[in-house]
Amino acid sequence: MDRRSILKTIAGSALSSLAQAAPESERQRLTAWMYMIYPLESWLTDYDRILDAWESGGVRGIVIGPLRFWEGPPTFDYTYRRAGARFSTFAPNPAIYKKFDVDTPENVRLDPVKEKQLQGLLDAIAKRKWEIMLFGPGHYGRRKSFEQDPFGSRAMAAGVEDTLRAFPQAAGVIIDGAGEHHYELAFHHGGDLFEIREHQRPIYQHLGMDVARMERGMNHLKARFHSLTPAKVRFHAPGGMFSALSLFDVNEDALYWLRMRQEATLKNMSAVRQAWGQLSRPAKLGTIPRSAAFSVLTTQDYEKTHHFFDYIFPKHYYWHRGFDGMYGTIARWVETLHEWNPTLTEEDCFDVVKLLFGLQFPGVRKLSDLEHGFPDEFFNKVVFAETKRALEATGNPDKVIAWVSTGRNPHAGDPMPAHDLERILLASHRAGLKRFIFHPDVNLGAAEWKTISRICGAEWKEDPNGYWPADTPKPDTWNGGRKPPPQ
Repeated sequence: MDRRSILKTIAGSALSSLAQAAPESERQRLTAWMYMIYPLESWLTDYDRILDAWESGGVRGIVIGPLRFWEGPPTFDYTYRRAGARFSTFAPNPAIYKKFDVDTPENVRLDPVKEKQLQGLLDAIAKRKWEIMLFGPGHYGRRKSFEQDPFGSRAMAAGVEDTLRAFPQAAGVIIDGAGEHHYELAFHHGGDLFEIREHQRPIYQHLGMDVARMERGMNHLKARFHSLTPAKVRFHAPGGMFSALSLFDVNEDALYWLRMRQEATLKNMSAVRQAWGQLSRPAKLGTIPRSAAFSVLTTQDYEKTHHFFDYIFPKHYYWHRGFDGMYGTIARWVETLHEWNPTLTEEDCFDVVKLLFGLQFPGVRKLSDLEHGFPDEFFNKVVFAETKRALEATGNPDKVIAWVSTGRNPHAGDPMPAHDLERILLASHRAGLKRFIFHPDVNLGAAEWKTISRICGAEWKEDPNGYWPADTPKPDTWNGGRKPPPQ
């Protein structure tokens, strides 16, 4: 072996060692938040022990909500139906809704015992100097007419002010998917890309948009999506933007439809931000948009929208099936394109998806490949790139907090193991991410907490007599009631 080859081998070995050592140095710098998702009753007792353990494991922020209680055990069946009656977490203050010239919420049911417990929980979190964000306001005002409040921004701002009055421990409120338009090609999760829904028409008309022209452009593009051929796809797919314009025959009406969807979102967010400025105390506004690859089609283009918000929580959702997961979304696009254009191969359909979204999954050329899980290259390339795009679009790493989920609830997707969670977090951190929030399923499991605590703080010791994540049974659960003998 010559000298150059020897040096190359030594350098490669050194780089490999550094790569293996990198996660250890990363583990002390990534900061975790936790999402205390419904039912709130899960968190209203024994919270000091939970918070102590989370603090040791590196948690420094909390999102909590939706802000409602339940009568009886609440259940979740993936259809957003809940068992039991709903209770509010606080009584509305009519003076606040009068200030915003909207009507006060009606038929409010209260549970004073749970209200007191919730206040105790929030006080305990606030004492630790953790930041608290609420998942939506606890109430919304009722607008007096569409013309008075077309975007519902005043009604929402009234509810936000009332909520922050009730919960002064909170720094602000998060709006899930603010301004989002549909991006699924198939009818899925209640809608599809090629439709103008009835509740959208008054908004478009209020903004002076030509709805008939929007429909012409939408239907023209939809027809083109039904008339793809292998020859067209194989010629245009490698060609970039200009080839895409030709492949889909994007005419002036189609561009108008796409542009007006975006403009409607910008007007909506502007109205929300204007109403936010009328709050009686400073409050942070956050939103949870789709991953960067989908954000232009959802009209949540990070570059155009991030300045409306104090925090952006990009959805790091990658699971297959269910809804909102990246694997599942792309699978449905491929399936639908193939159904609409039977002469295309699955490989052709994946090429169309790459042309549209810039996404190419390592090792995936057929739908069956998606069943094999996620190779390391997926995290090193796709997750890394999606995180980097969010950070660069906002220009402020302190503004971006990835919203990470790997479980079935409430998205009904294929569960991702703790190893995938670890690879999401480490790839995101290598891209420059400082903070993430973990969205549990519906509660936290042992493998997930072991992973998060190891990366962000002191690794959790699996002591059944200490803190134990609620979603994993303790080791003595299957002992038939017997206790271990004295040591």
